[in-house]
Amino acid sequence: MSKMNPSQEIDNLIAQSQDWRGVLLSKLRKIILQVDPELAEDWKYKGSPVWSKDGVICIGNIYKNKVQLVFPGGATLPDPDKLFNPELGGKKWRFLDIKEEADIKESSIKTLVRAAINYNQAKK
Repeated sequence: MSKMNPSQEIDNLIAQSQDWRGVLLSKLRKIILQVDPELAEDWKYKGSPVWSKDGVICIGNIYKNKVQLVFPGGATLPDPDKLFNPELGGKKWRFLDIKEEADIKESSIKTLVRAAINYNQAKK
Protein backbone atom coordinates (compact mmCIF):
# COMPACT_ATOMS: atom_id res chain seq x y z
CA MET A 1 0.00 0.00 0.00
CA SER A 2 1.46 3.36 -0.99
CA LYS A 3 1.52 6.26 1.39
CA MET A 4 -0.81 9.15 0.55
CA ASN A 5 0.54 12.65 0.09
CA PRO A 6 -0.88 15.41 2.35
CA SER A 7 -3.47 16.59 -0.18
CA GLN A 8 -4.71 13.02 -0.59
CA GLU A 9 -4.90 12.65 3.21
CA ILE A 10 -7.10 15.77 3.35
CA ASP A 11 -9.26 14.46 0.49
CA ASN A 12 -9.63 11.20 2.42
CA LEU A 13 -10.61 12.97 5.66
CA ILE A 14 -13.27 14.96 3.79
CA ALA A 15 -14.57 11.81 2.07
CA GLN A 16 -14.79 9.96 5.40
CA SER A 17 -16.82 12.81 6.92
CA GLN A 18 -19.97 12.16 4.91
CA ASP A 19 -22.05 14.85 6.56
CA TRP A 20 -22.04 18.63 6.86
CA ARG A 21 -18.59 18.62 8.49
CA GLY A 22 -16.87 17.16 5.43
CA VAL A 23 -18.71 19.59 3.18
CA LEU A 24 -17.72 22.50 5.44
CA LEU A 25 -14.05 21.48 5.64
CA SER A 26 -13.99 21.16 1.86
CA LYS A 27 -15.45 24.67 1.51
CA LEU A 28 -12.96 26.11 4.04
CA ARG A 29 -10.09 24.41 2.22
CA LYS A 30 -11.17 26.00 -1.04
CA ILE A 31 -11.41 29.45 0.59
CA ILE A 32 -7.96 29.08 2.19
CA LEU A 33 -6.31 27.94 -1.04
CA GLN A 34 -7.90 30.79 -3.02
CA VAL A 35 -5.97 33.31 -0.92
CA ASP A 36 -2.56 32.21 -2.15
CA PRO A 37 -1.85 29.49 -4.72
CA GLU A 38 1.56 28.91 -3.11
CA LEU A 39 0.12 27.68 0.19
CA ALA A 40 1.34 24.20 1.02
CA GLU A 41 -0.97 21.49 2.31
CA ASP A 42 0.47 19.31 5.03
CA TRP A 43 -0.81 16.46 7.19
CA LYS A 44 0.43 16.87 10.77
CA TYR A 45 -0.45 16.69 14.43
CA LYS A 46 -1.73 13.11 14.34
CA GLY A 47 -4.10 13.64 11.44
CA SER A 48 -4.96 17.26 10.81
CA PRO A 49 -4.92 19.27 7.61
CA VAL A 50 -2.37 22.09 7.83
CA TRP A 51 -1.92 24.98 5.45
CA SER A 52 1.39 26.78 5.53
CA LYS A 53 3.60 29.34 3.90
CA ASP A 54 6.74 30.45 5.73
CA GLY A 55 5.24 28.64 8.73
CA VAL A 56 1.82 27.32 9.69
CA ILE A 57 -1.08 29.51 8.60
CA CYS A 58 -3.90 27.42 10.02
CA ILE A 59 -4.90 23.92 11.01
CA GLY A 60 -8.26 22.26 10.33
CA ASN A 61 -9.99 19.91 12.74
CA ILE A 62 -13.29 18.06 12.54
CA TYR A 63 -15.16 17.52 15.80
CA LYS A 64 -18.56 16.02 16.60
CA ASN A 65 -20.44 19.33 16.52
CA LYS A 66 -18.08 21.74 14.73
CA VAL A 67 -15.25 22.26 12.30
CA GLN A 68 -12.41 24.25 13.76
CA LEU A 69 -9.71 26.37 12.16
CA VAL A 70 -6.75 27.00 14.42
CA PHE A 71 -4.46 29.96 13.81
CA PRO A 72 -1.20 29.45 15.77
CA GLY A 73 -0.32 33.16 15.49
CA GLY A 74 -3.93 34.25 15.86
CA ALA A 75 -3.42 36.50 18.86
CA THR A 76 -1.36 38.85 16.67
CA LEU A 77 -3.90 38.96 13.84
CA PRO A 78 -6.59 41.59 13.38
CA ASP A 79 -10.08 40.13 13.74
CA PRO A 80 -12.40 42.96 12.68
CA ASP A 81 -15.35 40.63 12.08
CA LYS A 82 -14.93 38.88 15.44
CA LEU A 83 -14.57 35.39 13.99
CA PHE A 84 -12.27 34.02 16.68
CA ASN A 85 -13.81 32.14 19.58
CA PRO A 86 -14.09 34.79 22.34
CA GLU A 87 -13.83 32.16 25.11
CA LEU A 88 -10.22 31.34 24.28
CA GLY A 89 -7.86 34.05 25.42
CA GLY A 90 -4.57 32.25 24.90
CA LYS A 91 -1.38 34.20 24.43
CA LYS A 92 -0.78 33.01 20.86
CA TRP A 93 -3.34 30.69 19.34
CA ARG A 94 -6.88 31.61 18.25
CA PHE A 95 -9.69 29.37 17.03
CA LEU A 96 -12.68 29.62 14.70
CA ASP A 97 -15.39 27.23 15.80
CA ILE A 98 -17.81 26.78 12.93
CA LYS A 99 -21.05 24.92 13.58
CA GLU A 100 -23.46 23.38 11.09
CA GLU A 101 -25.84 26.31 10.87
CA ALA A 102 -23.10 28.96 10.65
CA ASP A 103 -23.07 31.53 7.89
CA ILE A 104 -19.58 31.34 6.38
CA LYS A 105 -18.11 34.78 5.87
CA GLU A 106 -15.76 33.91 3.04
CA SER A 107 -14.19 37.38 2.77
CA SER A 108 -13.57 37.50 6.54
CA ILE A 109 -11.84 34.11 6.51
CA LYS A 110 -9.72 35.21 3.55
CA THR A 111 -8.75 38.35 5.47
CA LEU A 112 -7.55 36.23 8.41
CA VAL A 113 -5.58 33.89 6.13
CA ARG A 114 -3.92 36.87 4.39
CA ALA A 115 -3.05 38.37 7.78
CA ALA A 116 -1.53 35.06 8.91
CA ILE A 117 0.56 34.87 5.72
CA ASN A 118 1.76 38.45 6.26
CA TYR A 119 2.55 37.67 9.90
CA ASN A 120 4.67 34.65 8.92
CA GLN A 121 6.49 36.58 6.20
CA ALA A 122 7.26 39.45 8.60
CA LYS A 123 8.89 36.95 11.00
CA LYS A 124 11.35 35.80 8.32
